[in-house]
Amino acid sequence: MSDNLPKDRQVVYCDMCTEDNKQPARKTCMKCEISMCVQHLQAHLTTPVLLQTHPLTEPIASGNGGLVVTTKCPQHGKLLEYYCLDDLTCVCVSCAIEDQHRLHNMKTFSTAHKELLEKVQAEQQALLVKADGANTSLEKWEKNEREKLGRSSVRLIEAVTNLRDLVLTRVQSSVSARMVSVKTSKSSLQAAKSEEDAFRFLQMYSQVHQDLENAKAVDLRKGLEPGSDRDKLVEEITQRGEKMIEQANNFWGSLLTLVDPETQQEISAVRSNLYFDSNTLGQGMMLSKDRRKVFNSGQLEKKILLIQGMSSTVNSYRWRISLSKDYDWTIGLCDKTYAINLQRGDIFGLCWKGNKLSSLTTEDLEVENTVLMQSNQGATRQRVSTQVNSHCGEDVGEQIVRPEKVEVIWSCPNSLSFYNLIGQYQRRKIVTLTIGSTNQDLTPFVCLEMESQGIPADFVEDVYTFGSHAQQQQQQWKCSCGRVNVRNQNIYGFRGSALKKSYPKTCACGKVIGVSDIAEVLCKLF
Repeated sequence: MSDNLPKDRQVVYCDMCTEDNKQPARKTCMKCEISMCVQHLQAHLTTPVLLQTHPLTEPIASGNGGLVVTTKCPQHGKLLEYYCLDDLTCVCVSCAIEDQHRLHNMKTFSTAHKELLEKVQAEQQALLVKADGANTSLEKWEKNEREKLGRSSVRLIEAVTNLRDLVLTRVQSSVSARMVSVKTSKSSLQAAKSEEDAFRFLQMYSQVHQDLENAKAVDLRKGLEPGSDRDKLVEEITQRGEKMIEQANNFWGSLLTLVDPETQQEISAVRSNLYFDSNTLGQGMMLSKDRRKVFNSGQLEKKILLIQGMSSTVNSYRWRISLSKDYDWTIGLCDKTYAINLQRGDIFGLCWKGNKLSSLTTEDLEVENTVLMQSNQGATRQRVSTQVNSHCGEDVGEQIVRPEKVEVIWSCPNSLSFYNLIGQYQRRKIVTLTIGSTNQDLTPFVCLEMESQGIPADFVEDVYTFGSHAQQQQQQWKCSCGRVNVRNQNIYGFRGSALKKSYPKTCACGKVIGVSDIAEVLCKLF
């Protein structure tokens, strides 16, 4: 009889057989809590009352090394008779009608077994279909990725090869041209050595001497001769080299994105068409020609600088901005009211001020664990500042290092996320803000101001206005028109540090000179 039992199942013996004649059990009565062989099981199979009230299951080991299955409720001590489909657990009658399962979907064991078995079979079939489709999709994906990376690598190799061949060809041509003098000198020397007549030798010696001196002056290790040809080649190498570096960066970024798409971003997909609004420039600010870079040209005025270029057809925006180390800043979204007066209106942003990193939101109600900054637009509108966890700002000891490059992702209309760019292709999330449904007509912005700690405000005002304890330093600047101009630069001492302050100088021709030195970059979109 035991030969008919599955070989992978542990043999459970009948609890009613005598010790000297134990037979394998066929069923276990969950109510009686005994396992029975075919002979002793007959009463449970033929008695109507037992059939209705004594549930039978496959043989269950009763202990002593076997797998013990609990058949009674640990809470009520009653027989487990039902299965809760909501919590996926066996329960007793008290659990089903009195306790936490009373409102759940309850089934008898036989019904639950039938339904769940059908569900498992259906899920198994769906999984098989998915696996077959995944294999096909995986093959297509691998083929596409290989082709894409293959094209990138081929373009990169071609760019490197073409640049190498260009340089070698041009340099070789230059060296070959210089080799003419060496060959000419060699021929002259050979002719002079062959001339036996003294008079004719002396007559030709002057030319031989000149050819020899020209040959000595040739430096075969030098690059191209100075001139327009070399300048053009240098410019061409620079342009091709920049494209080659861009291709290498794109290839590198593609590999990183393939491995870790959550934190790696391809630089080619980041650049946006956003630009700074020239109409919102404040005092002491200058804008680059492409309107993506802001310079400091004097005493800086705290003012909202709006970012333009949004498209109404796009539901998500992403931009990257680098920020000067010498100024406190706030970046994010604001409405027109806040942009005008910096007091009322809605703002959602990330703020670095006083060596602290915090988020700013405008909310309808006060938020727990936040500090109320200012009430706007009636009693229910509140400006809220929440300090960002220190690890988001990258701790160095106890001091938080300010983010210098920040990526902002606005998933319209309700989510605004900030990331600290810690590498060319790496970023670390700082915070995500939720924008309420009542906040409409928001625009990206950046606001910069002098650092609030380290230099007293009256000292800064004194420096910028009076210059009462400054030393002057003169620098000369040559304009493209040929005029030489002199610019005075004031240097101030403060607690062992030097502060420089200078203003743009205009040449007589009207061109602003020395901008690259005197105009500090405040922020830049990239």
